[in-house]
Parts: sequence; C-alpha cells; structure tokens
Amino acid sequence: MRILSGQYKGIQIGPGLGKGVRPTQSRVRKSLFDILGPLDQVHFVDLFSGTGIIGFEAASRGADPVHFVENHRKRLEQIRVTAEKFSKTQFRFFAEDTFHYLNSSHYADIIFADPPYRLLDFREKESLIKLSLEKLSSEGRFILESHGKDTDFHCDQIRTYGDTRLMIWTKHA
Repeated sequence: MRILSGQYKGIQIGPGLGKGVRPTQSRVRKSLFDILGPLDQVHFVDLFSGTGIIGFEAASRGADPVHFVENHRKRLEQIRVTAEKFSKTQFRFFAEDTFHYLNSSHYADIIFADPPYRLLDFREKESLIKLSLEKLSSEGRFILESHGKDTDFHCDQIRTYGDTRLMIWTKHA
C-alpha cells in the first residue's frame, strides 16, 4: 500500500499483521479524502487503525496531530515503525479499546472508524457513533466505514463503493 497524495505521496505503508486486517481500498481512500478536502492542521483520529493507512493518508494531506487507536499491540508497533517515515507530523499512539479512548479523549476535528466488519453489533455501533459525535469539535466529521450491506444509520451522507460503505456525520454547532 502506498500513500496516494500529499506531502508523503508514494511512501510505502507496511503490511497488515494477522487475520482480520482489511485495509481500506485505494479507490475508497481517494474518494474519502476527496470528500474531506484540505486537512491542514486538522486533529485526525484513526480508530481501529489496523495498518494505519487512513491516518497516514490524512497526515500526508496536512492533518496534524494524528492519533492512532489500535488495541492489537503488534499492529500498533508496526504503525509506530511506519510513522518514522513521516518527519513533519505529530503522531500519538493508543494501545487501547476504542470505547476507552473515546471516553477519555479530548475533542477532534475528524474521527474515522473502520472496525472489523463483524466485530461490533448494532448497539455497539450506535454507541460508537454517539461517543464519536460527542468528541467532535464544532463542524467536525465522523466517518464510519462498514460493509455495503450493513445497517444504515441516520447520517448526513452515505457513499457506497462495491462492498464498502462510508457513512458520514457532521457535527453542527
């Protein structure tokens, strides 16, 4: 996987570690960041980070700081190693459960979540959405990546790319 655009375009991101890692496809990443637009000095949070590709793509497009939240320690260690290639961005790494992070974190401008498709049930996804929206700054956005056949939640935008769906919420003041 390579960074698609921005100041770090072309940098190789390490492989996923183990079963259950499903990096966001490049066409979905491109579409996501086209929707988000410029990210200069945006506080970006990548929940269920996996390989970290979304957070690194955000950093390449100007997001700073970028927080990676991944409870699988080996995956988070690979993200830390990869982060050494990105000298101009401030990264923070959280080896903890997403819900714990959200309950103890401060506000962010953009929160992206890509949980393993079968990891969270309907109620857990509702809780994830609610907590994430509470942690957004005014006009902040929350993006949930899910399977294209997953339940629709009330959101501002839904974009479907084959078997992948992006649901987008904007927090209005």
